[in-house]
Amino acid sequence: MSGRLASTRWATRWIGGFLALCGLGLLGGCAATSVISQVTSFGPWPEGRQPGTYTFERLPSQQLRADDQLKLEGAAQPALQARGFRLVDSPERAELRVQLDASVRTEPRYRHEPGGAPYFVHPVHGAPYHWRPGLGGWWGTAGSGLSLSLALEPPWVTLEVRLIIRDQRDGRVLYETHAAHDRVGAVDEAALPYIFEAALDGFPVPPTGRRVVTVPLPQPLPERAR
Repeated sequence: MSGRLASTRWATRWIGGFLALCGLGLLGGCAATSVISQVTSFGPWPEGRQPGTYTFERLPSQQLRADDQLKLEGAAQPALQARGFRLVDSPERAELRVQLDASVRTEPRYRHEPGGAPYFVHPVHGAPYHWRPGLGGWWGTAGSGLSLSLALEPPWVTLEVRLIIRDQRDGRVLYETHAAHDRVGAVDEAALPYIFEAALDGFPVPPTGRRVVTVPLPQPLPERAR
């Protein structure tokens, strides 16, 4: 799995990074009715070719974390099966190879102090940093008297998955798709199957360009229907 870094952003791998924060779960006990993802797909899938048998391909780094990679593969299987792909237990029996990857990007959430200058809490130092336009950037103000508890807010988290389907015979890429899901708080691995479902939306001929895909969540039965 790959991580991505930016100046005021930092990336951590989703493996081992799922934080179970009480009250912030996407699927557990909240009022969410769908999972919304930004999706970009690249193809096209070869015309006339039917989905076939496949195995999961793991990079050497993923093989070192086999148990965690197995969770990711389990999350992708329902979306693949729904489109006619059939998982087999050996490469010799497979017509296709599917490679999966996922990463998490976390950003501090910006706020505005009463004076109008936006500030955020530095993810490492914990001190408020203020925007000073005349000084050309963010400047630390740890001694400004602002309450740290006032500044702290749940971060903005983006979970992105990538799925690549290759021909088993020659390794040619037949289909590639990316899906990113944003939320406030912490990553919830229960959302992964729905993000993969969004990633394969429109297969085998998806729309071009970046698009928004909404996948409904299963809703509990009304009390009278139970």
